[in-house]
Amino acid sequence: MNTALPPSRSRLETQIDVGDGVRLWAWDTGGDGPAIVLLHASAGSGECWDRQWPVFAEAGYRVIGYSRRGHFGSDDGDVAATTTPASTDLLRLVDALGLERFHLIGTAAGGMVATDFAVSYPQRLLSFVISSSIVGLVDDDYQAMLQRLLPPEFERLPHDFRELGPSYRAQCPEGLIRWKAMLARSGVERVPLRFATYVRWPDLERFDFPVLVLTGDADLYAPPANARLIASRIPGARLTILPDSGHSPWWEVPELYNREILNFLGSLSR
Repeated sequence: MNTALPPSRSRLETQIDVGDGVRLWAWDTGGDGPAIVLLHASAGSGECWDRQWPVFAEAGYRVIGYSRRGHFGSDDGDVAATTTPASTDLLRLVDALGLERFHLIGTAAGGMVATDFAVSYPQRLLSFVISSSIVGLVDDDYQAMLQRLLPPEFERLPHDFRELGPSYRAQCPEGLIRWKAMLARSGVERVPLRFATYVRWPDLERFDFPVLVLTGDADLYAPPANARLIASRIPGARLTILPDSGHSPWWEVPELYNREILNFLGSLSR
């Protein structure tokens, strides 16, 4: 579950002004290849992708990650006053970086922000990876399912129990320590997420770009049944269930995670 990274790669770290007096911490590998933008979970930050960006950069992509408001390295802004959606921050960030179109990967809460962006600005996407995410649908049938899946007691469980699968917690004590250290720096849930749209099933059915829906087989937040349901409503969506993984496959099974995403992106170019 701990894999070697490719030879040394570099990235440029910066602060990007997205308005409201807020600067977001971001990093960019640069390069001339197609761009991949990575959106982190609520329990995380732009730090979380260290097992992805060198691999994706080695494969020829320009890779960009950032921390949302209140997460590691980024400003909080006026939490009480601002109504700026997180998808608007993303739009301003990619505009500042000169990205016309790009591949978007959003995990967990980052997948909710990414879905909001995909509905609001579909013309900007080359493809979309929905990674371990409940995507933020507001339809009554979906919300009823989430209430069965995620009762109030669930949110009171420890973050590592909710975010990491049992195989990883049992077999990778050193990785668990590193994950908790990253969580402590992340600023989890300090700034509430705001959305531009109320996403509904017909919005997913209108996606006209390639979509990969991916989750872990032991994900408590976004289990395989949920992933299958979402994929079934998106025309042509590909579905992948990763073995021995919970809600954070990018951390738990990075080699499998990276391979599935690169295979998906490579199939688009072919």
